[in-house]
Amino acid sequence: MALTRRITDVGKLPIELVGDDVEVLCLDGRSRRYLSLDFAASTPALPSVLSAVNEFVPNYSSIHRGAGYKSQLSTQTYELARQAILGFVGKTGHSGLGNDISTAIICRNTTEAINHLAFRLRLSPTDTVITTVVEHHANLLPWRRYSNVGYVECSREGTFTANDVRLKLDTFKNVRLLAITGASNITGWSPDLETIITLGHERNLPVLVDCAQLAPHRQVPRDADFIVFSGHKLYAPFGGGALVGPAKFFEEGEPFLAGGGAVDLVGLDEVMWTSPPDREEAGSPNVIGAVAMQASIEFIQFLGWETIESHDREISELLRKNLAKLSHVNVLGPSNPDGLLPVVTFIVGSMPHALVAARLSCEYGIGVRHGCFCAHPYLTRLLALSDTEIEEFRQQVRLGDRSSIPGAVRVSCGLSTSKSDIERFVSGLEAICASPDMNSQYIQDPTSGEYFPRDSKLEWYSAGLDLRPCGQS
Repeated sequence: MALTRRITDVGKLPIELVGDDVEVLCLDGRSRRYLSLDFAASTPALPSVLSAVNEFVPNYSSIHRGAGYKSQLSTQTYELARQAILGFVGKTGHSGLGNDISTAIICRNTTEAINHLAFRLRLSPTDTVITTVVEHHANLLPWRRYSNVGYVECSREGTFTANDVRLKLDTFKNVRLLAITGASNITGWSPDLETIITLGHERNLPVLVDCAQLAPHRQVPRDADFIVFSGHKLYAPFGGGALVGPAKFFEEGEPFLAGGGAVDLVGLDEVMWTSPPDREEAGSPNVIGAVAMQASIEFIQFLGWETIESHDREISELLRKNLAKLSHVNVLGPSNPDGLLPVVTFIVGSMPHALVAARLSCEYGIGVRHGCFCAHPYLTRLLALSDTEIEEFRQQVRLGDRSSIPGAVRVSCGLSTSKSDIERFVSGLEAICASPDMNSQYIQDPTSGEYFPRDSKLEWYSAGLDLRPCGQS
């Protein structure tokens, strides 16, 4: 499947993605083009990705050891996708710790990739993993399951320095890994990865970089020892993800998943595991997800990082400039916008974050995300919440009431975001700030904390919900 068969003449960004022509009925009875500004959560598919999947599906078969035509073709396609992943992260023939060969393990997503690595490190409670309070839960919770964890703190603006990392590395004993975000999914801020990776290597420590947010926007750090990312954030939402690391690391010990495809021989009392990467991919792998990731990687390489970064910078600057004009809006994170990804998180006066998101959706057909964004420790710091306040919220949740959970609203952009999209979003947000009387038209479900329009015909938004005041059954 040649690249030229799937990619048309793109020109410059923005481009149209699958689903950009969908219209949605709003409260005023009008249908509007749905505007997705939730790229940090999951991206729509690239047309070339969908085309590649549609081309492949008629030839789909189970891979490895199948002698039939379709099995042979599927196996070749799957392994080509693996090579594309390695090339995307710059791991063709080397790894950060000096080993000769790296491997790409194809999994479901970043969360599974980090859990996979956490298991394979064979950590003990006396071992330490150094990470930061800026991380997504995927780069926090797996380490707590297996080891002691040391956290690099952040400033009030939500940043930290390479020196902060150095001090933390030198504070703890038995450090086995440095696990750090490539970019925050809340503020769009990226740490000084090059220097931080060097700090790890100077101490003979492997470094994992969570590239889930970084990979769609910037070239990933080539010197990291372990790199993880998700296809669903890379315009390939077909269930694929990747864990890339030194092949030698996976040659010993039991794999994360035990089952067919991961073995050479099995008896009732013993097992001979096969070599990586097959050793780490038990069961029937997601070949279609791999095909989708390869197609998205090819398209991004076709565009080039200069084009992507230029578009990101233009959209990010326009978004932040216009939000700064709204007196009720408070943007969280660094005050200096230089180098930030097109991801902006904010609060609107005293208006609940869930209500802001509901109004943008129901009144303007704009999809954003709200809440804590699977990064609770980071967001509570950005909101400057005290321990007492956090405990009060926990008590409410224990009682089944999520109506007052702290949070914010996030708008995140991608390859299809245009200047007019930003203008439409800011206009809608400005109108919401100017019409607080409309808030009474919404009712909150205390169990979920979400808001829904009263007496509306928007079945797509509230179908099947049984809303009651908190405490009633």
